[in-house]
Amino acid sequence: MKLITTDIKNHVLTSMIKLLEENQDALLEANKLDLEAFNKEDQAMYDRLIVNDNKVQGMIQALKEVRAQNDPINQTITDRTLDSGLQIINKTAPFGTIMIIYESRPDVTIEAAALAFKANNKILLKGGKEAYNSNKLLVDFWHEALHENGLSVDYIQLLHMNRKETQAFLKNPTEPLDLIVPRGGEQLIAFVKEHAKCAVLISGRGNNFLYVDKDTNWNQTLEVILNAKTAKISACNALDKILVNSNLPDYETKLKELNELLNVNGVKVMVDDVTYKVLKNETLIEDNTIWYEEFLAMKCCIGTVDSLDEAIENINKYSGGHSATIMTTNSERANIFMEQVDCAAVYKNSSTRFTDGGAMGVGAELAISTDKLHHRGPLGLNELVTNKYYVYGEGHVRV
Repeated sequence: MKLITTDIKNHVLTSMIKLLEENQDALLEANKLDLEAFNKEDQAMYDRLIVNDNKVQGMIQALKEVRAQNDPINQTITDRTLDSGLQIINKTAPFGTIMIIYESRPDVTIEAAALAFKANNKILLKGGKEAYNSNKLLVDFWHEALHENGLSVDYIQLLHMNRKETQAFLKNPTEPLDLIVPRGGEQLIAFVKEHAKCAVLISGRGNNFLYVDKDTNWNQTLEVILNAKTAKISACNALDKILVNSNLPDYETKLKELNELLNVNGVKVMVDDVTYKVLKNETLIEDNTIWYEEFLAMKCCIGTVDSLDEAIENINKYSGGHSATIMTTNSERANIFMEQVDCAAVYKNSSTRFTDGGAMGVGAELAISTDKLHHRGPLGLNELVTNKYYVYGEGHVRV
């Protein structure tokens, strides 16, 4: 794949920043059409669909951050010369063509394209039909920015396909695909894995857990839970499940206090059979498959465990492998939790809401990967590369 110079890449990003600044009102009008046509029953998706002044400023800031980052392509990873004189250099290289499938969130159309482009990849954007007008205008801006800088608009393409057409495209793509990132729920991920013929990088479900240890700062725990659960229910880093150690001092009183806090803030609470003995007015969980679910809504489950080991076992069984938190004043148990819980991000005394490229200092992100290959966690600019070996010889032959 032909490598574009860093200067030209940054010029394209600068053009895009200018286009967003000059056409903010047009973008808000396009988004208004999408919002008016949307069924507001799915509050989380509706929240992700909204573009307002702050969202536009966030898009512009993301573009500025990507522009300021070092070019990740053609960077030397290792350089060694063997005794034979053969020189072997391992360098970063583009993937080629990346396809991302996502719903709602027009800001993904900015961040994903900016990251893929600066990492010298082509990107195919398969946004949801609910964001059609917003995404179409944003990709028109991208094409104008590419054209202004003498580049083909093929670097950033918007795909308009229904489910059947998407399935056919995945089975027989009209151009080579090197990586697909399905950014959505279990059904989307399963659909892509079933039909794709290339590498699939899973941007998995959230279903994040918080464990309250028997030794904890209770006021801090309540504050963290409230933030993680209610600050942004549409985010994959929101909290869904809370496990409380039965040996917590004043267990019943604190459980009631936690429940009251959630109720007052509009959170529907479901409880396991042990917790139900204390919280008799809440909904008893009768089907344990609910522990696998990501809610993206103002509801959560509270369960009781008798030990750290039991909490770890439950989290590793049910969570989406995204984020998990332990609230404790005991550093030894915190370390055990963080080492043994199998998630992309593990926390001590902190909200799961920090699992985000910007909040973690990575910058703009393509997705949060719950895969272990090729990368785990926020997929930023430096993670949108693969590698290639350059081997220099002088008539070397292997004996």
